[in-house]
Amino acid sequence: MDLLATFTCKDTSGIVHTMTGAILKCRGNIIENQQFTDPLTGMFCMRTRFTTDSSLAESEAILGQELSRFAPELKVRELSKRPRALILVTKESHCLRDLLYLRELGELPVEIPLVISNHEDLSDLVESHGILFEYLPVDPQNKKVQESEIMARIKSLEIDVVVLARYMQILSKEFCHQFAGNIINIHHSFLPGFKGARPYHQAYERGVKIIGATAHFVTEDLDEGPIIEQDVAHVTHSATSEELISIGRDIERRVLAKAVRMYAEDRIFLLGNRTVIFN
Repeated sequence: MDLLATFTCKDTSGIVHTMTGAILKCRGNIIENQQFTDPLTGMFCMRTRFTTDSSLAESEAILGQELSRFAPELKVRELSKRPRALILVTKESHCLRDLLYLRELGELPVEIPLVISNHEDLSDLVESHGILFEYLPVDPQNKKVQESEIMARIKSLEIDVVVLARYMQILSKEFCHQFAGNIINIHHSFLPGFKGARPYHQAYERGVKIIGATAHFVTEDLDEGPIIEQDVAHVTHSATSEELISIGRDIERRVLAKAVRMYAEDRIFLLGNRTVIFN
């Protein structure tokens, strides 16, 4: 059995030794290991892949017992079990298309049982990939009700992560708290410099020389959650606003897909307002 263990705890001596000893007790063999101590928080992060002839339950129990003196946040899972993602979209398709395409290629290790949108535009695209599409229109009067519907789907489908693939709605404070650390958003890196509608047009009018995108965890503070992945492209004065939009879309889809992949592979460690990413 191929297992993956991740944990965080306050840094102290003996953690790695204890971890390797615990895996030995599981009759395991370490295939891959990464570790890091964050100097700002004093937290230790570790990601260990190992093979074993023990069951998941037995391995989890042994690791939990052996590491208990460090009071870690420990997670052990089978590598073959893919995280389940709920995708929320509005009308723009570029990020959604890339996620669906990479999933079909086997390059994005997630299951996508459902896509929810507040518009019907992308239903054909989603259903052509054999995935359920649900239309939940949102307005100021029904927003709370619709968020309750989304949360019900999260629970019934055992969703691990919610991906906002250009979902043009602001999630409520309550929703963000309920699923904290498990909602990934993509936005253009002009924020907060170019807030509001038509950011690429604003950037064009200011003659920007670099554009980009940021994937981050969602918090109640709009577009200020812990950063997962970023990328940029250099542009010149000759680029039109339409060309900036095109370049921006390409960056957005790549950055979001990478962030989702890193989440799915348990490479992200959330430490307060910061992330530690094992590549």
